Amino acid sequence: MGPIECGIVGIILMIILFLLKMPIAFSMALVGLLGFSYIVSWSAGASMLARDIFGQFYSYSLCAITMFVLMGSFAFIAGIGERLYKAAYALVGDMHGGLGIATVLGCAGFAAICGSTSATAATMGRIVLPEMKKYRYEDTLATGTVASAGTLGILIPPSTIFIVYGFLTEQSIGKLFVSGIFPGLILALIFSVTIYLICKINPQLGPRGEPLVWREKIKSSFQALEALLLFLLVIGGLFLGWFSPVEAGGIGAVGALVIGLLRRQIKWKIFTQFIKDGLETATMILCLIAGATIFGRFMAVTTIPFIIADWVQNLPFSPNAIMAVIVLIFLLGGCFMDSMALITLLVPVIYPVVLRLGFDPIWFGVIIVLTTEAGVITPPVGVNVYVTKSLAPQVPLEKIFKGTFPFLLGIIILTVLVIVFPQIVLFLTEYVKY
Repeated sequence: MGPIECGIVGIILMIILFLLKMPIAFSMALVGLLGFSYIVSWSAGASMLARDIFGQFYSYSLCAITMFVLMGSFAFIAGIGERLYKAAYALVGDMHGGLGIATVLGCAGFAAICGSTSATAATMGRIVLPEMKKYRYEDTLATGTVASAGTLGILIPPSTIFIVYGFLTEQSIGKLFVSGIFPGLILALIFSVTIYLICKINPQLGPRGEPLVWREKIKSSFQALEALLLFLLVIGGLFLGWFSPVEAGGIGAVGALVIGLLRRQIKWKIFTQFIKDGLETATMILCLIAGATIFGRFMAVTTIPFIIADWVQNLPFSPNAIMAVIVLIFLLGGCFMDSMALITLLVPVIYPVVLRLGFDPIWFGVIIVLTTEAGVITPPVGVNVYVTKSLAPQVPLEKIFKGTFPFLLGIIILTVLVIVFPQIVLFLTEYVKY
């Protein structure tokens, strides 16, 4: 059996292991090891396994994942998410769909210090869903808003997806972070306008909140100041070259911890629980990267990615048409697979194609994140939908999925805009030091 046939068999075997519910990281590592050893040699396979696993876990740059996950955990137990929501609600709560718009703004703010879709949705959902119920928001709109606004967690930096993508493709983490700022703000605006129009057409879906005078609005907005300062310190420091992504994550984590201590909101039991949860999340991501690296070695010796790249490059279609197909592949893949697993699996195969077509790798990173955002709110996987369901068990799952459809359209619109106007992503990246 030749390398190409071996690669096809390996892909089929990996899919079977997925269906048997073997952990994705271990499935990729096992298939990668067996395939690489079969094609090259068993001694080379054993050496590759030890070298790659040690290399991933020993990698200094991957410490950024642990630091930013820790930063998000500390931000949650410090109550930053709750204060962000209160500040946003004070500013826009008396508009049509004001609670929903405040949820989007709160998620955007928390995303700037978190980096995870599920953590953002869970944090804001605990705060806003009881409020929406109090003001008689329709369940479909309320839960759909929480699930969808949580997706901002991986577009507005810092983002664990950007870190993983940057590591897999050897791109600048700082440039990837900065590239997500403007698209993230645009998406938050699209979500807010969507909610406003829905509630303007049918005010009973999202009644207005209590109006506040401007003095109260300005006073309440100061509750978001600590989150803004933390974001400016972390991302501004990266932008200006004051520190590396790993150092930025560490400084952000310490900053969030100090805020919690100063406000006396960190209890020892909660602190240790979130440290444990954060380490579990970081370890899962590191295992996925290690597994994907081993599987990538196997794919490289089969030459399948390069054959696909040559084939795609010679297709009688424009690069944008081919990119549309790639986007569709990621959108469909996101419907059936966890976003982090999807990226670690497909990026090593698709990335050579993207380079051959002449697309900017930083720009493509944002495209990946946007398609991943769509995946976390589409059936049947829809991680954010299940997170929201756990917070609102009385709401049927199909209602939550229905509530995400208008926001899914917003993600697709932004994806098209980014494809047509790449400078939306790239205009700030040239100034980044790291």
